Amino acid sequence: MRLDMKKRKFIRLLISYLILGFMMVIIIYPLLWTVGASFNPGNSLVSTSIIPKNPTLDHYKELFEGKESLQYVQWFINSMKISFFTMIGSVITVSFSAYAFSRFRFKGRKNGLTLFLLLQMVPQFSALVALFVLAQMLGMMNSHWLLIFLYIGGLIPMNTYLMKGYLDSIPVDLDESARIDGASHTKIFFRILVPLSKPMIAVVAMNGFTGPLGDFVLSSAILRTPESYTLPIGLYNLVNQVMGASYTTFAAGAILISIPVAIVFLMLQKNFVSGLTSGGTKG
Repeated sequence: MRLDMKKRKFIRLLISYLILGFMMVIIIYPLLWTVGASFNPGNSLVSTSIIPKNPTLDHYKELFEGKESLQYVQWFINSMKISFFTMIGSVITVSFSAYAFSRFRFKGRKNGLTLFLLLQMVPQFSALVALFVLAQMLGMMNSHWLLIFLYIGGLIPMNTYLMKGYLDSIPVDLDESARIDGASHTKIFFRILVPLSKPMIAVVAMNGFTGPLGDFVLSSAILRTPESYTLPIGLYNLVNQVMGASYTTFAAGAILISIPVAIVFLMLQKNFVSGLTSGGTKG
């Protein structure tokens, strides 16, 4: 009987490792292929391999040569600007809105949370025409600031719901004790709830930073000139025959995008992991 139990346990463990290994291959292979492609000579996918036979840094150099058709540095700066201000704006707006939904009881509170979830289910491209018309009416076509405001607005619903659930897990007794000592709502928020909410704030910040870096649909509808492009638009042009379908240069540019993301993650990782596993929502 004991032998059978050990055998079943071994089989379950083996299956778990096989599934984990399969998932790791799916995740890691595209990354390895992209890294390998960035060091492969030539521009074609045909000559690309994971382990380059004649590795070269030419594609990375090409990104910084300042060609008129390949303004990578400008696109990089534009993306970092939009991502940074989106991150700051989303943290501020989500923190305040989550605090209001968590600590105050007002008419329409539950309906507001439900509306947030419904808005999150609406695909972004379904509102693309309306956003395009809005940009024209405001005279903000080709504006990075309009993109930043739109990104912040898109991040509010789901992130507010997540952070509200995290704030619900913080005892209200802390608020009441501080209120007895004469603390205002502002002091309670900044001196008690914000320090205790660092894990979820880290999650919101990471979402705010990486969101614009992965967006193509909205940014391509608003931005019109090469000088204002973000990295997704500029790199897309590399493989869309606009600049000769340079897949290897595209791979080099894609690898460089991951560097600021990795830096932000390393800065937030202390709180990021615990934030992902917290925040179970309450009514």
